[in-house]
Amino acid sequence: MHIKEIELNNFKSFGRKAKIPFFDDFTTISGPNGSGKSNVIDSILFCLGLSNSRSMRADKLTDLIYSIDGKSTGTAEVTIRF
Repeated sequence: MHIKEIELNNFKSFGRKAKIPFFDDFTTISGPNGSGKSNVIDSILFCLGLSNSRSMRADKLTDLIYSIDGKSTGTAEVTIRF
């Protein structure tokens, strides 16, 4: 079993809906510092039920919701397709 796709919506730095496909052969996630690469791993931990916010680099669980100037939608969604 392997991950086929991750769909993120309002999770950490992903303010809009984002789909990340994972291909059968090889998939890499790259980008400059601060672009959200680690947030992809955090989203997997979140979706699999890890509820300790410290392990996802957040002070509290509400910090996992995307917000601008303290305003957020109030929800974050992560979907993993296997």
